Amino acid sequence: ESQQMAGGGDASAIARKAFETANNIQQVSSVDAIFKFNQAEQQEILSKKPWEKDVNYFKEIKISALALLKMVMHARSGGRLEVMGLMLGKIDGPVMVVMDTFALPVEGTETRVNAQAAAYEYMTMYIDSAKKVGRLENALGWYHSHPGYGCWLSGIDVDTQMTNQRYQEPFVAIVVDPIRTMSSGKVNLGAFRTYPKGYSPPHEGPSEYQTIPLEKIEDFGVHCKQYYTLNVSYFKSSLDSHLLDLLWNTYWVNTLSSCSLLTNASYTTQQITDLNSKLERAEFQGHSTGFGKSVEKGEKLTKAAQDCSKLTSEVVHGLMTQLIKDQLFNKSIK
Repeated sequence: ESQQMAGGGDASAIARKAFETANNIQQVSSVDAIFKFNQAEQQEILSKKPWEKDVNYFKEIKISALALLKMVMHARSGGRLEVMGLMLGKIDGPVMVVMDTFALPVEGTETRVNAQAAAYEYMTMYIDSAKKVGRLENALGWYHSHPGYGCWLSGIDVDTQMTNQRYQEPFVAIVVDPIRTMSSGKVNLGAFRTYPKGYSPPHEGPSEYQTIPLEKIEDFGVHCKQYYTLNVSYFKSSLDSHLLDLLWNTYWVNTLSSCSLLTNASYTTQQITDLNSKLERAEFQGHSTGFGKSVEKGEKLTKAAQDCSKLTSEVVHGLMTQLIKDQLFNKSIK
């Protein structure tokens, strides 16, 4: 029994190391300037408002490992429902730094998550209470989940973020997909800032491809030019270690007690159904004539192949995870 417990502890440590490696979480010194909050410096930045002169002023966001794990755990707890929370942090030049997060009493479905009066009241009370105990960081943005359909901003999300940037600058929107995170083993997260209304961004090269369900492609396509993506990185320090240990133990137990192949069975089925619809649409288009139609069909088939490859790798990852768990916990000890 003691050997099993030791094996479980080793497995937890290995899994945590793998999580940190997969998400490229960087170790920083606990006395690093990133942990210091200078009220006067922050007020000076707020008074100058450099983001009003450059719509792309913020180019990067750094998220503490503690905040990342809290967001992922909250997103996973919502299952197929969207959940929402707020982030606390500061500004470091063109970099937004997220130090902590807290959940809001809000849930929604199908890209429709909005904070009502009770949630805004809760936000105000939480931030006031945090400042009373020495947490001086400001509200830096909001996060919510997109269970199973990727990290992007819907039309409602764009309107919400535009309102936030109008009245609560500087502010950022983060989207987490807990289903894809569980399927791939790597956190599926995106950080976004909206452009001012009426602004036309310059033509940009193709962004990294991500699988969008057919039923949501229109919503994605209509609004994708109204915001831009920030580069995301993660960091941790020895000061986080105790809280991270406590959170990781909960996260790891939840991960151990679940099987992504079973938990995400409906998601996998939906992905296969969606892939079939995309192939049927491409095939139907193939009956049309003209060189342009053939090129468009080829592009759709290429994207469908990418979706198929991604889905296959997620299923293989789930199978490998179950085999590893079986070897670690079900193998008899002689």
